[in-house]
Parts: sequence; structure tokens; C-alpha cells
Amino acid sequence: MNNYIYENHNTKSFYNMAWITFVISAIGMIAGLFYLEATVAMKGFLTMSYLFTVSSCFTLAKVVRDQHEADKFISKVENAKTEQFLAEKKSI
Repeated sequence: MNNYIYENHNTKSFYNMAWITFVISAIGMIAGLFYLEATVAMKGFLTMSYLFTVSSCFTLAKVVRDQHEADKFISKVENAKTEQFLAEKKSI
């Protein structure tokens, strides 16, 4: 596991774009809530809903990424075992 290299196929520009769009959307949501003509309770509900949505999106993205990496690692191990088994059978 020490020589496992994480393969990142995202460019620096894509990484920056993702964070910039996240910050712009968060600022837009905060400004929208600030200027919304509603009760404090309604603004609080919308704020909590927004924060829960953002945190669940980050969690979902992490879970999907972790599952993909685990599947990729298991696939590499299975391929190595298969190659080892075929090499042993070939030498017999």
C-alpha cells in the first residue's frame, strides 16, 4: 500500500473553477437570504436547509470517491492474483 499512487485526473483549472463557483454560489445565497423579505424564522429555516444541503453534497462526493478508489484497488489486487495464478499454471 505504500507504493500506491493516487491518480488525479483533474486539472488545476478545474479544481480552481470548482472552488470559485462554490464561493460565488454561497455568497449569492447569503445575499439572497439577507435581502429576502421574510421572517427571521423563515430565513433561519432556509439557511439551515442550505447548510445541510451543502454538507450532504460534500459527504456524498467523498463517499462516491472513496467507493471508486476501493473498487479500483480491489480490481488491481484481483488482477495481480489472476496473473500470479496463470504464471504458476504456465510454469507447470
